[in-house]
Amino acid sequence: MSVPISQVPAGPVPVPAELRPVLARWGAPPAVAAVPAVWVNAAGGTTFRLQRPGGALFCKWAPAGVGLDLAAEAVKARWAARWLPVPDVVETGAGVSGSWLLSRALPGRSAVDPDWLARPEVVVPSLGRALRRWHEELPVSGCPFDWSVPFRLRRAVRDVSGLREPPAVDRLVVCHGDACAPNTLLAEGTGEAVAWVDLSGVGVGDRWADIAVATMSLDWNYGPGWQEVFLAAYGVEPDPVRTAYYRALWDVGP
Repeated sequence: MSVPISQVPAGPVPVPAELRPVLARWGAPPAVAAVPAVWVNAAGGTTFRLQRPGGALFCKWAPAGVGLDLAAEAVKARWAARWLPVPDVVETGAGVSGSWLLSRALPGRSAVDPDWLARPEVVVPSLGRALRRWHEELPVSGCPFDWSVPFRLRRAVRDVSGLREPPAVDRLVVCHGDACAPNTLLAEGTGEAVAWVDLSGVGVGDRWADIAVATMSLDWNYGPGWQEVFLAAYGVEPDPVRTAYYRALWDVGP
């Protein structure tokens, strides 16, 4: 069964030694090692929040060898920023122990902020509309990134023997690639989407690659019973075959 791959850290996360001078250069306090972590994922990546007078920055850190290409994610963010609000990258870099991506804070709060978790009747329809907007506003024509089934099968790290014959493509879009609830930021008050984050998977593929994962994440974050609400807000009928296939493809990663 699929499980969430990312979460708010349960306690303090040390800032890697190689990252400390980077954060200090961008205004971290003398106790740079205490810069708070706001998100961790199963691959070993961590996101730190640097609060400073000139505006908060978020720093994604990927230890060497975990397969997170933050330089490539920065390229995708800069491409997508022509159409939608996404992280404004100010620096990327790499060292011996890992790599980093530094971006300016965006408006809104993650859809899994505690206040939003208590209001799924507001959040879930908003997430459906947000994904539809993402799919409609990013142009397939000219998108240089791939999220197709063949591309993902080549990158898989687990057994793909049952995934060699995918369902026919429903509609090609620029997929987000990780359309789980935490990666959409919602506006204070209205709960409507104002920005999107974590863009490493951005690329052209069937829209069900996103829809299947987005609806799966609803159970993790809001409990059962919300998937049809999401689909109605997106504007699509349930598709059990494509949903099952793209969830299985998600599970073979990365």
